[in-house]
Amino acid sequence: MRPPGPLLLGLLLWLAGLLAGPRVAQAQGKYMTRAGHISFFSASIMEDIEARNDKVAAVIDMSTGQLAFSVPIHEFQFKRTLMQEHFNENYMESEKYPKATFTGQLVNMAQVQKQLSVGPQNVEVEGTLNMHGVSHKVLVSGTLQLRDGQLVIFAYFNVAPADYSIDIPLLVREHIAKSVSIRVNLTCDVVAPALVSQP
Repeated sequence: MRPPGPLLLGLLLWLAGLLAGPRVAQAQGKYMTRAGHISFFSASIMEDIEARNDKVAAVIDMSTGQLAFSVPIHEFQFKRTLMQEHFNENYMESEKYPKATFTGQLVNMAQVQKQLSVGPQNVEVEGTLNMHGVSHKVLVSGTLQLRDGQLVIFAYFNVAPADYSIDIPLLVREHIAKSVSIRVNLTCDVVAPALVSQP
């Protein structure tokens, strides 16, 4: 697997800095959120499995089309406490793998930049999804929209737990769907240019 480029690494480091504290980097053309939404759903004969998480941190650089987001696994909320415990302890092992991350690039960036002011744009993002200690290249379709000065990102895609070494117990394996539907909804604010505070 090819390592991420220097610009993408810079974006991830910048995002990590935002998560660590109140520092704001000079970032013309960048949008970010620390309160993005992600949810998943899996149909099951026994009981449908669904959860949501409102603590997604994301940054997108509209000058380059680079995108990165980070999902704290233990922040997924379920209707049933027992299901949430099983998810964290048995399936996702969130103590060992506390975050899922995605880093990617808008495939059709030039077209999006030209048309974004007109209305919502269909986009494709090519990147790497890392979850449960396993990374895979993925291609995700979605929409991008400028609304009231904010950048709104929506994506819908499927993930197969087996691809990320997430072990489903044999007892319930045949009753759970082989893939999980993921929805991502990010409302990002423009990052105003500012000086980095001195340590």
